[in-house]
Amino acid sequence: MSLTWTETLGFVTGALCVWLVARRHVANWPVGIANNLFFIVLFLQAGLYADAGLQVVFIALAGYGWWTWTHGGGPGSGTLPVRRTTRTEWLGLLTAGAVGTVALTFLLAAATDSTVPFWDALTTALSLTATYGQCEKLLESWWLWIAADVIYIPLYAYKELYATSLLYVGFLALCLIGLRGWRRELGFRPRRLDEVTV
Repeated sequence: MSLTWTETLGFVTGALCVWLVARRHVANWPVGIANNLFFIVLFLQAGLYADAGLQVVFIALAGYGWWTWTHGGGPGSGTLPVRRTTRTEWLGLLTAGAVGTVALTFLLAAATDSTVPFWDALTTALSLTATYGQCEKLLESWWLWIAADVIYIPLYAYKELYATSLLYVGFLALCLIGLRGWRRELGFRPRRLDEVTV
């Protein structure tokens, strides 16, 4: 197994980023941006065009997440607390994910040489919805990341990105740790009536 510099640096920054998210540390956002830049190059080289484009969106979402985590989503409101996903948010996330998966599958099949258009599209949609949830500190965003990682692991192995596949095994473990930590932070705060669990 031969590693490129982009895969190595993507591995290191990616692992550090997810570890920081699990610990609810705001430094996850700049580290994540560095990770996205390395993965843009890596995924373009591997023909995973949706994943490469996804990294650009991740950079924009990282700016938004960085701001919401430090400002609580509004002036003078402090840091953003972990909370549960509302029914309305779930409906929006599921709709966006389904529409995004279908549209991107057709686009990738028609406009690129992707050998895995559906799986590339599905993981892209899951990752985008999970990242939005992470920006808002929605507890259930971890379940979306877990679903994405379960698909990414064999997808990257299939594309012979073995170190990246291994990284996603680590991401999966960190997602479970993050889910546990965010649940602990949420603690015994009463849920709002419009919040639901998965």
